[in-house]
Amino acid sequence: MNRDIIEGNWKQLKGKLKEQWGKLTDDDLDVIEGKREMLAGKIQERYGITKDEAEKFVKEWEKKHDA
Repeated sequence: MNRDIIEGNWKQLKGKLKEQWGKLTDDDLDVIEGKREMLAGKIQERYGITKDEAEKFVKEWEKKHDA
């Protein structure tokens, strides 16, 4: 996925992200601002998983939502 697309559609994608990863707060999403690496980092932090696992989850989510 193109990083510009994530950032450009951030407002629309935030709701879908909260559905998938409910532990992410509104503040987390405001800080992330559509930056893929920051999203993976926050998922890693909130869910206590490895960086590789978080990256994998983000990639799968992107494919599922055509983001």
